[in-house]
Amino acid sequence: MPRKKKTTFILDTNVILHDSSCIYQFGENNVVIPVTVLEELDQFKKGSEILNFHAREFVRTLDLLCGDHLFNGGVPIGPGLGKITVKLDRKFHEDIALSFPESRPDHHVLNIAYHIAKENPSLQVILVSKDVNLRIKAKSIGLMAQDYKSDQVKDISTLYTGKRFLENIPETVLKKLYEDPFEMDPSDLLLEKEPVANEYFVLRNDKKSVLATYDPFCQKMRRIDKNPAFGILPRNAEQIFALDALTSSNIQLVTISGKAGTGKTLLALAAALHRKKNYRQIFLARPVVPLSNKDIGFLPGDIQSKLDPYMQPLFDNLSVIKTHFGKSESTRETINKLLEENKLLISALAYIRGRSLVNIYFIVDEAQNLTPHEVKTIITRAGENTKIVLTGDIFQIDHPYLNTQSNGLSYLIEKMQGQKLYAHVNLEKGERSELSELASNLL
Repeated sequence: MPRKKKTTFILDTNVILHDSSCIYQFGENNVVIPVTVLEELDQFKKGSEILNFHAREFVRTLDLLCGDHLFNGGVPIGPGLGKITVKLDRKFHEDIALSFPESRPDHHVLNIAYHIAKENPSLQVILVSKDVNLRIKAKSIGLMAQDYKSDQVKDISTLYTGKRFLENIPETVLKKLYEDPFEMDPSDLLLEKEPVANEYFVLRNDKKSVLATYDPFCQKMRRIDKNPAFGILPRNAEQIFALDALTSSNIQLVTISGKAGTGKTLLALAAALHRKKNYRQIFLARPVVPLSNKDIGFLPGDIQSKLDPYMQPLFDNLSVIKTHFGKSESTRETINKLLEENKLLISALAYIRGRSLVNIYFIVDEAQNLTPHEVKTIITRAGENTKIVLTGDIFQIDHPYLNTQSNGLSYLIEKMQGQKLYAHVNLEKGERSELSELASNLL
C-alpha cells in the first residue's frame, strides 16, 4: 500500500490568533511559519484580550521547540507529528510581484507559500488562513488554500436544536403526563432516537398537546408548564423551554440561539433576575467585536463612553423588563438598586474575564462573535454555584474571521449536547413585532 503523501501547511497570523495550539492539529504533516507572521504576532503580545493570550502562548511554544534547525530544515513538533520551520522573507517572486504589492504583510505570507510550492513541485503545499480574501488570492496564482477547520462544526444544517415535535401521541400517554409530571418513562413515546439529556419535546395529537423534557437525573419525562419569570411571560413553546432551562437549578450551562427578535437576551435577563436570590451577582456581558479591540479608540470620551454603544442593547432589554412593572412598582426599584450596588453588572466581556466567577449568574450575549477558545476560556472559569448562559444568532456574525461553522456558539452546541449539566434551545419564532418578523424572514 503506497504511503500517504505528506503536506506542508503554511500558517497565516490569524490562524495562530484564533488557536495558539494550532500547530498540533496537522498530524504528521509539516508546518511553516513565515517570519512575517512572527513580526505580526509581536504587535499582539501586550494586552489582556484573548488575541494577546494566543500571541504570547504561541511564541512561548515556539521558544520551547526552538533549536538550531528551526530556520533550516525544521524541528519536530512532537511524537507522531511533523516538523515546524520558520521561513525568512524572500524576494517577491516575479509571478506575483506585479499583482501583489510588498506593502501588505499578507502578501509576504503569500510569497513564501508560492516560493515553497514552486521549489518543491512534488510537495502538496497548502496555505491556511481564516482570511477568505487571502485564500482567494492564493487560488488565483495556483496555490491551494483552506480555512482552519479543526474546531469547526461539520454540518450546520444538522446542528442540535434542543427540541423535538412529535405528532399523533396516544391520548393515554398525554394523560399520564398531565396526571403525574414526573412518572413517565421515555420508552412510552416509542422514539426512533433516544432522548438527549435536557432535550425538550412538544407532544401532541388532534385534541391536545403537552410540553415536556427528558430529565437525565431521574431518567424520566417531566412535564413543563408555562411560568413567568420576573414579569416576563413566555409567548410560545420555545420560550417556555428556554425559561425552563434558564431557571433550572440542575442545569449549569445553557445556550439559546435564534434570529433577532426571538427574545434570547430578554428571557436570559428575566430568568437571572427571577433567580437573583440564589446568586451573589448577575453578570451580563457581550464581546466588543473589532478584532484587537482597537476600533473603540477612535470613539470620543473615556472607556465607559466608548463601550456604552456596544452595551446599549443590554440596557434596552433591561428597560423592557422595567416597563412591565410601572413607575410605582417596588420591583422596578429593585432593578435600580441591583445596578447601583453592582449586584447586576453590565459590561464588555473583556472586563469580565478577569473576574472570579463564583456564585454568579453569567450571561454572555452575542456569543456567536466568540471563538471556540474564547468560549472554553469563559466556561472553564466557572466556580461553585455559577450558571453560564450564552445567547446569539449563528447566522449573524460580525467577527471578520468567524462563520456559522467556526464560531464558538456553534462549536459549544455541537460538543456539549447530551451532557447532564447542559441544555440548549433554538428559538425560531420572532416575538418582537410583526414587522420585525417579516423583515427577518424576507430581507
